[in-house]
Amino acid sequence: MTDQRPLLFLDVDGPLNPWRAERHRQPDGYTTLRMRPTGWEPPREALRVWLNPGHGPLLLGLGFRIVWATTWKAEANRWIAPVLGLPELPAVEWPQMHHQDPDGVHWKTRHLVASAAGRPFAWVDDEIRPVDRHWIARHHRGEALPHRVDPAKGLLPDDFAVLRDWAAGRTGRAGGGSRWRTD
Repeated sequence: MTDQRPLLFLDVDGPLNPWRAERHRQPDGYTTLRMRPTGWEPPREALRVWLNPGHGPLLLGLGFRIVWATTWKAEANRWIAPVLGLPELPAVEWPQMHHQDPDGVHWKTRHLVASAAGRPFAWVDDEIRPVDRHWIARHHRGEALPHRVDPAKGLLPDDFAVLRDWAAGRTGRAGGGSRWRTD
């Protein structure tokens, strides 16, 4: 049976790792980790990441099929998922990252809409702007919730409530070929 839950395209830096929080002050409930994902090798200092292990169960209880939508790509399964207690999740496979879009939307926007293939989806990111919301509303044939999170605070109880309420009662429909991977 096909998973009919709406998709949750989840970014790491901002929503899960409040990277803009006060530089030397670990947020309450978070653990400080040092990581070296691909592209972050020596001589660079290990990347400081703050993660809240309590977010994993909350994410799993929202009613979504979670998909990594992050520059961490599938490496989020190695570095992020175990800390949060998440299973291995599919990851969006970006054809190009950090490029300028001709319509001024975020570089992820078009690809996420294409990846959703008409299924309902929520996108949680700290870089969503009004132009992205408008573009999604005009180009996605299903329901969508682009949800911006403050990168200084990360996901908060109100964010989880918004996502849970939005997912309630929605079922995804089978779409075309997916453009993410789990390896």
